[in-house]
Amino acid sequence: MTEVNTEYSDQKQMLGHPQGLFYLFFAELWERFSFYGMRALLTLYMVNVIFEALAERDFATAAVYASYGSLVYASTVIGGKISDQILGMRNSIFLGGILMAIGHFVLAVENDIAFFLALSLIIVGNGFFKPNISTFVGTLYEKGDPKKDSGFTIFYMGINIGGWVAPLLCGWLAAKYGWHYGFGLAGIGMLTGLIVFWRGIKRNVFGARGLPPNEQVMNKKILGIKQGILVPVLAVISAPLIALLLASYKSIATDGIFGGQNIVNVIFQGIGIAVLAYLAYEMYRATLEERKKLFVAVLITVFMTIFWGFHELSGSVITLFAARNIDLEGIMSAAQTNSLNSMWIIILAIPISMMWTWLSKKNSNPRTPYKFGLGLLFAGISFYVLAISGASANANGLVPFAYLLLMYFLLSIGELFMSPVGLSKITDLSPKRIVAFMMGVWFLSSAFAFQIVGFIGKQLAIESTDKNVGGFDTLAIYTDGFMLIAKYALAAGLIVLVASPFIKKLMGKIH
Repeated sequence: MTEVNTEYSDQKQMLGHPQGLFYLFFAELWERFSFYGMRALLTLYMVNVIFEALAERDFATAAVYASYGSLVYASTVIGGKISDQILGMRNSIFLGGILMAIGHFVLAVENDIAFFLALSLIIVGNGFFKPNISTFVGTLYEKGDPKKDSGFTIFYMGINIGGWVAPLLCGWLAAKYGWHYGFGLAGIGMLTGLIVFWRGIKRNVFGARGLPPNEQVMNKKILGIKQGILVPVLAVISAPLIALLLASYKSIATDGIFGGQNIVNVIFQGIGIAVLAYLAYEMYRATLEERKKLFVAVLITVFMTIFWGFHELSGSVITLFAARNIDLEGIMSAAQTNSLNSMWIIILAIPISMMWTWLSKKNSNPRTPYKFGLGLLFAGISFYVLAISGASANANGLVPFAYLLLMYFLLSIGELFMSPVGLSKITDLSPKRIVAFMMGVWFLSSAFAFQIVGFIGKQLAIESTDKNVGGFDTLAIYTDGFMLIAKYALAAGLIVLVASPFIKKLMGKIH
């Protein structure tokens, strides 16, 4: 007689999946709505409001945007660890969501101190929310359940719907009524996500999932305060400290070892050195077979970091390029162009997934390193499109919108070639004793990608206090910069493709 696992069989089903999946789908959709809605406005808000009086406003904006992005992704490593050991997923999601919602509403206050405090609240909140809601989806499925992959596909579609709609609505409100309304709508989106998650708990669609790992740990006292209370208190206290880091956007020195860098840059350099040192130690103590696979895992992480470093320019340099040198009249605002990537992901995800399935049946599905090489090539070609757009500029230095649309089309293909397969390969390639550490390194790769974003943003900074700065001067700076990015991305893609047979051998049977 076969024993039934009631932990999973008792779940109510909807469209063949656990009902809880759809509550998490909408909770994440609204959280991503808030995140991408705010991100669409952030660079433009800094350039036109926070740093409007500075001739170096682009440089300052690039520095703060890079620090914010790096800390947002680095915070997930800490938040995930606290959730695993103390709070549990439910409490972490609520704590993170509340802090993010407060951050979005504080952004609606036009004040420099409020601005940096708001960003820090979003950073801390994201650290608790983001890693836990994704992990929560996995708990709904029994190990080996073939529906799990399609469940994650449905969940990630929610991310992209939020990323598509949010810039359109928040960008429209900001342009029509003011920045405060755009940021306020992002905050309402976050609260809506929390309400959906709360309703799921009230209807018991999650069962006993996501509860604290041990109530005794929650109630354990440190300095006379229960850990379950101490963690939220420390999270709130940490926000002003992070705000100080973000506000330290100016370079530490103009030359020497810290030349042109701020405090956050130096912190991440220290983290990078520490991570590399630990990886070197693990390589040393690993078996030959483990060493081969770990080497590939590190390579994949490096390739993904390079790709995200170029991809995440969409919220900074490319948004400024759209505002200053793309003819958007009658189409959309510069903030709304942030929706184009998610729009293409929604359109292309299923066809590309079907293409991989079709190629698999013919035993022609490319191995992971080939997909990564092709993804970087598509990224390079996408920036080449922007680089040559200047040849079609009108008398005001504005280029047709079609170039931006095509650029995001190509970049989105590159993303779909790389992003969906990377995370699963890290778990397959890493020795079991350090899988959690390597997952942390994978999340940190996005944080380091923002350091690339900041570096490029500083190189392409326009020195001007003119809110309507644009024309052929800015067009030349941007297109020259895009051409250089295209060359680096294409070179990286070609290197990966040439090295793919060697990498494939190291991976062994892992596809």
